[in-house]
Order: sequence, then structure tokens, then C-alpha cells
Amino acid sequence: MGAAPLTPLERIRLEKAAADCGFERTPELTDDGGLALRSAQFPEVVWLHSLGLRGFQVKASHPALVNNAPDATVLVPNIEKLYTVLNHAAATARTLPNRVADAFRQQTAKMPATTEAERLVVQRVGQNLFRLALLDFWHGQCAVTGLAVPELLRASHIKPWAQCATDNERLDVFNGLLLAPHIDALFDGGWISFADHGGVLVSRALSAKACEQLGVSRQWAVQRLTASHHAYLAHHRQNVFRSQGF
Repeated sequence: MGAAPLTPLERIRLEKAAADCGFERTPELTDDGGLALRSAQFPEVVWLHSLGLRGFQVKASHPALVNNAPDATVLVPNIEKLYTVLNHAAATARTLPNRVADAFRQQTAKMPATTEAERLVVQRVGQNLFRLALLDFWHGQCAVTGLAVPELLRASHIKPWAQCATDNERLDVFNGLLLAPHIDALFDGGWISFADHGGVLVSRALSAKACEQLGVSRQWAVQRLTASHHAYLAHHRQNVFRSQGF
């Protein structure tokens, strides 16, 4: 690996980066001169090593935290990129599959759900947790346009809520996209979908004039999709999308 020993100043910079990105516990110095980053919000650990002029090495205890990189390890060239990687790692750790569903079960365990009104209250708890998880995972930005006005963004299910078999599916952060309102309406209605690589698919049922009026762009793409999104996207293309794109 060729890790370089941390200077006192560098250690201060890295500890600040860790805290800023959601690893609020005091980093521990490892035997090989790196830092172990932890949070009270999740059990996963991230190990950080300096590579001198070559940047930093980031290794995670769960590969999803670093986009399933080989050996759960990525090389980062500079401190700016390190912030991006650590932010993503913390957001992913907070929203790993079943983590949101577990929080939902804990919060609603003693809530009545006999009447329709009571069931709607319980459902709203789940929808709020799901929205908060998506805001965290997508860093408060539309997954397509980058719009960063949280009040305007919609927590859009890829596999619709009513078609999910379990709460784990309904509340899986990988079953959701944070979208600007017009994109959410198009996606929810099946007028558009997305390929596994993120590129937009536009329904033939949507005329060229309608696309122009709605501002639909063939350059639209979802950023930062992972393999965990693919099964949900396949369901959307097969069961929600109105036709193949053009």
C-alpha cells in the first residue's frame, strides 16, 4: 500500500473531514498509521490512510460504502475528493438495506393500525423515514438534475409502494430516487424510466412536442446508481414504463 505516516497537521485535517462527513466519533489511530472512522449511527467502519503525494486510501468494512469497489478499497487523489467519498460512505451506511425498515418497525411497534385512518398514520411514518433516507443518500439533490432545494424534491419509489411485497422493499433506499417534481411525475407515471447505467428512456407515448414542453432531455441520467438499484429499475421498466424508449 505504501502508506505514509500522518503528520500532526494532516491528522487534524483528516479528523475534521471525518467529523464533517458524519463520522462523529473521535478517530482511532491504527497500528499501521491510519485512522479508523466510526459513527454512533451505524456499526460500519472506514479506515483511512495517507499515501503522501498520491492522496489517500479508503477501505470500508462493507463494500457498499465505497460502491462495491474491489476489496472494499478506493484510492482518492485529494482532500476534496475524500470529502465526496466519506460523505457517500456515511450516507450509505445510514441507509443500508433493512436499516430504514428496522427504524420504521421500532417507531410503529406500539402504534394502532386497526382502522384505515390509523394505517394511514403508520404509512406516513414509513414514507417520512423513506424521504429522509433518500435526502441523505442523494445528498439533498435531485438524482438527475442536481436541483438542491429539498422542499421541492420528491421521494420517488422505483418499484411502487403498492407493488412491494414487504416493508424491507418499500423502505429500501435503493428502491428510491430523489427527483425534481416534474421528473418524479414522469417517472411515477411511466412516461420515462432509466437504464441500469442511468441513461433516460422516454416512452413513445410521449410526443416530441410534449417532451419539448416538459423540458425532457435525452441527456438526462441518474448519477451514482449502484448494482443494488438494478433489480428495482428492471421492475420499473417491465411493469411501470409505458413502452421502450426512442
